[in-house]
Amino acid sequence: MREVSVSLISDGLRQMFIEANRELSGDLESCIRCSVQQESNPLGKSILEDLCENLDAARRLNLPICQDTGMAVVFAEIGQEVHLTGGSFEDAVNEGVRRGYVEGLLRCSVVGDPLRRVNTEDNTPAVLHTRIVPGDRVTLTACPKGFGSENMSRLNMMTPAAGPQQMIDFVTETVRLAGGNPCPPVVLGVGIGGDFELCAQLAKKALCRPLDEPNPDPFYRRLEQDMLRAVNGLNVGPQGFGGDVTALAVNIETYATHIAGLPVAVNVGCHVTRHKKMII
Repeated sequence: MREVSVSLISDGLRQMFIEANRELSGDLESCIRCSVQQESNPLGKSILEDLCENLDAARRLNLPICQDTGMAVVFAEIGQEVHLTGGSFEDAVNEGVRRGYVEGLLRCSVVGDPLRRVNTEDNTPAVLHTRIVPGDRVTLTACPKGFGSENMSRLNMMTPAAGPQQMIDFVTETVRLAGGNPCPPVVLGVGIGGDFELCAQLAKKALCRPLDEPNPDPFYRRLEQDMLRAVNGLNVGPQGFGGDVTALAVNIETYATHIAGLPVAVNVGCHVTRHKKMII
């Protein structure tokens, strides 16, 4: 049994949320910069160049890439041979989020009740997804999720008769309806299978997969490519002004499902789909 102090979790999440909001992962930044050459619409190309300048300015000035620094989403994989010490794990997660947003001068966007709408003033509580896994390590993924893109996400309880084309159609319809609202070019996380709530969680998890790591299953790798091709044929373009580059990538995550159903969820990520990962 390996002991891990929850203070390490708080410290790690504090730093990850600050860093994730100030600098994109290398794979995503590379996609954005490469997309400038792929865009044939002069206005779209100009917008993509502006997005690149914004990334440079955020890095140079040590400021958030976007004013919407997101709701804090945390994926935690806890080894079953880990003994957490020093307090509550969930409290430690929220303490890390609180410190990251307050000390990092990040915008606090969370309201404590969905209808009374009073801001908690420290961006807590986080949305926490926890799994117990083999081993003696704790793996944390911090995902600040802005709601311009989150609000455009959708879930469809399809019938088992639905095939890949129906899924492609659902994904493209989602992006078409979203238009410029999620600040394209977007990253799309697609969850297929499970049940109602797991399907949506799979889609969110898919957004945290590096864009240079395609699905390991050749069938779903082809489906990712087909979805990306279809979405980029919509002519939504950068920031919704038309063009070739509507999406940078499509990532699919799957799970077993019931014989009577086929849930499909699309979690839309903006061009600053942010995430950071650490292992303790």
